[in-house]
Amino acid sequence: MTNGRGPDSCIDAVGMEAHGSGAMAEIIDAAKSATRMDKQLNHPYVLQQIIKCCRKGGTLSVPGVYAGYADAIPIGAFMNKGLTMKSGQTHMHRYMQPLLDKIIEGDIDTAAIITHKLALEDAPHGYDIFQGKKDGCIKVVMTP
Repeated sequence: MTNGRGPDSCIDAVGMEAHGSGAMAEIIDAAKSATRMDKQLNHPYVLQQIIKCCRKGGTLSVPGVYAGYADAIPIGAFMNKGLTMKSGQTHMHRYMQPLLDKIIEGDIDTAAIITHKLALEDAPHGYDIFQGKKDGCIKVVMTP
């Protein structure tokens, strides 16, 4: 689609909750866990990937949440490509009602992302399967 240039803009909407895959990522994560560094250093997997794939002069948007320190960011690629990074918390209060209205009106169908519906008292189980990426969990809706 981009003739090998990469996308004009990339978004890291996940942040420190992302998990890498592949032998090297797994080895690095195991080493961090063994030395307890995983509690101090975030895993910027998505940020690493968007820096690598965005086109030269492109823009990175990072509403994903990071806290503390992140390691292994390819700063050389970021600088040499002349990328622009924009970050900050999403303005949830501005977008919540218009998005809810679109869901109610049927303009947005959330069925594709809701994988589990649970009672509120099952919240601990919901958090467990979501965090552990168990049972194909993408989004849990809880009903009081």
